[in-house]
Order: sequence, then structure tokens, then C-alpha cells
Amino acid sequence: MAGRLMARGGTLVLDSEGLVKLAARDERARARHKAVIARGGRVVVSAVTLAEVLRGARRDAAVHHVLKHITLRDVTETTARRAGELLGSSGLSGHRCTIDALVAATALGEERPVVLLTSDPDDMGRLVEEPDRPKERKAIVAKV
Repeated sequence: MAGRLMARGGTLVLDSEGLVKLAARDERARARHKAVIARGGRVVVSAVTLAEVLRGARRDAAVHHVLKHITLRDVTETTARRAGELLGSSGLSGHRCTIDALVAATALGEERPVVLLTSDPDDMGRLVEEPDRPKERKAIVAKV
């Protein structure tokens, strides 16, 4: 799946579970992180993901360490509008799906090729579906 990141550049977008796994030094998450960095790409997290992950507790230290080495994307009006459109086109709804849609909208705005590392590949796959985009330029959803 991550084979499309073989080209130079590209983006790895982490949802909350992707961020937690990377902070916990999960081997698969670390391998994806290292691969995209080696290709000159970037690792991105939506600011909304911080609300899902951080709790003001000691365990946050590992997440803060990871955040020093990745790109944090603000949730802009454009991102929020796109997330709403993604919810509408996918038929998903609810608070959990809204956060997922914000992460998906962030991913869709990133430099291609893009891989979205998530614990919920079914919903994320529906959210990042781009029927009019050529297959080789579509966002890839990978299970963490």
C-alpha cells in the first residue's frame, strides 16, 4: 500500500491512533515514518488530533516528543468546509466521524502521494474517496 510513496516527497498523515502508535514506538508506525522521511516527504497531524490524544497526563510526554518532529496542521475554515462536504458525500455523521472528516480533509490537502495511517480504514476510506481522481493520485488509507 505505501508503495506509492516510492516517489520523492509525499506525505504521511497520522490520525489519533497513528500518532499514539508512533509515540509508543510501534514498529509498523515507525517503519512508515522512516520511509516517508527517507524519501524527502513529511509527516503531518491535524491539530484536531491533539484533542483526541492529549490528556494533560504524564503519558503525553511521548506524544509531545513526536510532535517536535512532525508538521502540525491547523484546522482552517477551508479544512472545516471540506470536512463537512466529505461527511455529506460519504453519508457518515456524528462527532467521531466529524473528527475523522477533519483528518481526512487535512490528508486530501497534502502533497501527493499521501498515505493516511489510521485505526479506522473503513470510514477513512469512505471519507477520502475521490472518484474523479486517477487511481495513482488518490490518497491511500493504511491500517496502523
